[in-house]
Amino acid sequence: MAFEKAREIIKEQPSYTLLTDLAAERLGGKVLYATDDFFAVKENLIKPGRGIFIPDKYTDRGKWMDGWESRRKRIPGHDWAVIRLATSGKITGFDIDTNFFLGNHPPHASIEAAYINNPSFGTEPIAVGWDKVLWKEILPKSPLDAGSQNFYLSSSDELFTHLRLHIYPDGGIARLKVYGNVYKDWSSQNKNEEIDLAAAINGGKALLCNDMFFSSMNNLIMPGRGVNMGDGWETKRNRTPNNRDWVIVKLAHIGTIERVIVDTCHFKGNYPDGCSIEACYSTDDNPVIENKAKWEMLLSPQKLSADREHEFINEINKHTPVSHVRLNIFPDGGVSRLRLFGKI
Repeated sequence: MAFEKAREIIKEQPSYTLLTDLAAERLGGKVLYATDDFFAVKENLIKPGRGIFIPDKYTDRGKWMDGWESRRKRIPGHDWAVIRLATSGKITGFDIDTNFFLGNHPPHASIEAAYINNPSFGTEPIAVGWDKVLWKEILPKSPLDAGSQNFYLSSSDELFTHLRLHIYPDGGIARLKVYGNVYKDWSSQNKNEEIDLAAAINGGKALLCNDMFFSSMNNLIMPGRGVNMGDGWETKRNRTPNNRDWVIVKLAHIGTIERVIVDTCHFKGNYPDGCSIEACYSTDDNPVIENKAKWEMLLSPQKLSADREHEFINEINKHTPVSHVRLNIFPDGGVSRLRLFGKI
């Protein structure tokens, strides 16, 4: 029953929104250029969430808006911005969110993409010939609704590193989410080197959880420590005796886990009393999602405390290579980050 409820959570939006947001600032994405960001800066495009609205907040340029907003265009042409993805990847779909942009949203948008094999391209303080890049259109000019999440599929599954978002002719977009799969060249990975097999930047994915009432399971595998209590995975208070909340993470690569960090950073009055971790091996996500996988105990129940990193090494049970893990927390609460260091 718990698995059925968990699967209902992911049906509220297109299925591709379960994939990694390759453009996210916190993952390492960056807005490199915009033709105009007079009213609201281009960097807002890739920040977390959907953007907020503060009714009485103004700047010396006009209304403060939580997004990217260009001025009203009085000459021919349109505005555009360039985003460098956090990592190369295959893009499945987009969320072009015009949240709170009502009388000032662009009526249409399109997206182009390119693979640029030079991480510093466009980051130097010099003029860059973005028009000379070999862009490929992966979203044709498409209508945008005001104050809405506008979901569109990508028309290409090639590898890309950069995007160019066009808005027609001007206006504001709160957020751009670019959902897809991280690409990492594992052939160059030293098999004796420790790596965080759960990290989103390496290709790890939070697949499913039974509850994420207060904050998303995707936060668990983001870089760095949580910036506040909202930057973690937190379940609602559960009054059921002996309750267990859980989240399943697909590893970036099959491997063996040698060191675990469960970080309750910022969770002080709402951290879980304890946790355990199970693991399984499956070549397909479906048996895992449908609760048909064979789970084995990787980390037996451990006591947790408030606002600290808990490192487990000797407590990890010997195991064969695994593909998925299930973090259990007892009885409920919040965990900021989960790190699973091991070897492929």
